[in-house]
Amino acid sequence: MDMRFLFPHCFALIASCVILTAAPRQFGGTFTDATDPKLPADYQYQGEYAAEGLGAQVIALDKGAFHAVLYTGGLPGAGWDGKNKILLDGKLVGKSVILHAAKGKKRYLGNSPAEFSATRDFPPQGHKEYSGVISGDKLEGKTDKGKSFSLTKANRVSPTMGKKSPKGAIVLFDGKSKEEWQGGRVDEKTKLLNTDGSDIRTKRKFNDYLMHIEFLLPYRPAARGQGRGNSGFYQVDHYEMQILDSFGLEGLNNECGGIYSKKASDVNGCFPPLRWQTYDVEFTNAKSKDGKKTKNAVFTARLNGILIHDKYDIPGKTGGSRGDPEGTPGPIKLQGHGNPLQFRNIWILEK
Repeated sequence: MDMRFLFPHCFALIASCVILTAAPRQFGGTFTDATDPKLPADYQYQGEYAAEGLGAQVIALDKGAFHAVLYTGGLPGAGWDGKNKILLDGKLVGKSVILHAAKGKKRYLGNSPAEFSATRDFPPQGHKEYSGVISGDKLEGKTDKGKSFSLTKANRVSPTMGKKSPKGAIVLFDGKSKEEWQGGRVDEKTKLLNTDGSDIRTKRKFNDYLMHIEFLLPYRPAARGQGRGNSGFYQVDHYEMQILDSFGLEGLNNECGGIYSKKASDVNGCFPPLRWQTYDVEFTNAKSKDGKKTKNAVFTARLNGILIHDKYDIPGKTGGSRGDPEGTPGPIKLQGHGNPLQFRNIWILEK
């Protein structure tokens, strides 16, 4: 006899427990742990390199291909003059990456490494015939004048990483439970909050606040653009600030730090994938009277401690937001968008 007919409630309970403890969703070609022994060799060469007066961001493009952006003055948010960039293409040969000046027909985020450009305009302002070699933790090269330069791997850490919640703040996630959230999964081993590709929202609604959140983007070297861990950090579930692996790119409104479809970041403060990053925001909700908006929401944000939006008036809701009118309290939403995002140390201080 099928015991389900005798004990239907028991089997329903067992089924629900299975769902609750289901294994995390798998994502092909994706890495979510910097200590994963299966990470391709390319991973160790990507990242930031710096010396006084010059910085470089090296983007892994899969199967030993790389694209490097050199910045006059230093790294973005740490000395770059905000204008000049030099682009190099690279290939892993043995245990070194050989870099040469980017040339030929290029387009922004081109699918093949040969056509990939990290700038919309190619060649970008300041582009010169530089070359170099990455070996170990060094990027050494020569300028177009034959002058040598040497950059060292720079693993920048956000100055607000691990920032403790101030008195009066609501701790939304500290690794112990997801009690404050609808949806999501706390990984038993890492104690991190995972989207597993689906949106998660706070159970509470908010209006005006200061907020801190730490996030980890997956490593997807074969993907381009929106395919690299696309997610979003929604203020009151009305205004999306993009979460995406936009390391080394322009910092557009649909890239990490951008207010989606509204405003690009003042500077691209995105770190490499599989490096913990921080958002610190000050948000004042829109105001309304008799059902009509009378004042825009105002937003100040720092990505990894770098000011990317300063008291910006958001002119309207962004895509994928809730249907309630602006000026109403709403939850914080972390978008899944079919990607494995991980979060930790989330708190909010209402104003």
